[in-house]
Amino acid sequence: MIGKKRLSVRIFIYFSLIIGTIWAGFPVLWMFVNSFKSNAEIFELPPRLITENFSLGAYVKILKNPEQVRFFINSYLIAVIVVLLTLFIGIMAAYAFSRFDFRGKNLINTVIVSVQAVPPITLLIPYLSLIVLLKLYNTYFALILTYLVLTLPYCCMMMTGYFNMIPKELDEAVRIDGGSRFVGLWKILVPSSLPGLVSVGMYTFMQSWNEYLFALTLTKTNNMRTVPVGINLLMGQHAYEWNQMMAMSVMGSIPILLMFLFFQQYFIAGMTAGAVKN
Repeated sequence: MIGKKRLSVRIFIYFSLIIGTIWAGFPVLWMFVNSFKSNAEIFELPPRLITENFSLGAYVKILKNPEQVRFFINSYLIAVIVVLLTLFIGIMAAYAFSRFDFRGKNLINTVIVSVQAVPPITLLIPYLSLIVLLKLYNTYFALILTYLVLTLPYCCMMMTGYFNMIPKELDEAVRIDGGSRFVGLWKILVPSSLPGLVSVGMYTFMQSWNEYLFALTLTKTNNMRTVPVGINLLMGQHAYEWNQMMAMSVMGSIPILLMFLFFQQYFIAGMTAGAVKN
């Protein structure tokens, strides 16, 4: 009886996983397949999963369009800069929270956690007013500063939890050997926190790469806009370029997919370890 129950549970688990995989994976497969179709073929009834007229026309049009190529350059540039700044500032802040006791520490931690709880859409109008006041509208700085505000709280919380797991005796050993706190941070704590850094970096890159609302609101010219906004621009007044939208979505998904393929183990380890509080 126990063996039959275990078998039933295992069958149920595998069946649920298969259904969940199909449910989550089919839209991605459909997007990928439609990127190789013409617009006319996409609207054929009944729809076909496998196309008879395989074509790279949508990808060629995107790569030959300077504006659409610029969308990808903007997204890469902004996302990479935000990741580097978030990691640097987050590491310094997390080190201070983990290794020092100072007045207002708990209050600052509470404010950081509270910022994470605020829906970003509620900050849209205040951010727009501030960016216009600072004369940063339609610039890279506008998006970089905005994304920093959105990603830094998570980075600080994660890296503080990670640094708390590393014994303070290591810092003391470095100082006994003549090293400074700076050496202890970058030679001991940071290398020991590699899974946490990868996890935070991936999260920050995804947030910056996929963000649409602020990228649309804080920019007005196509040479400053990013991939999500570029996909939306393919929706015309009288016609939608569905195959190009699918192709651009596939190309926009590749960086995230590659990151998960190569850094999945670090991402999972960083998410679990950084969430533990000692």
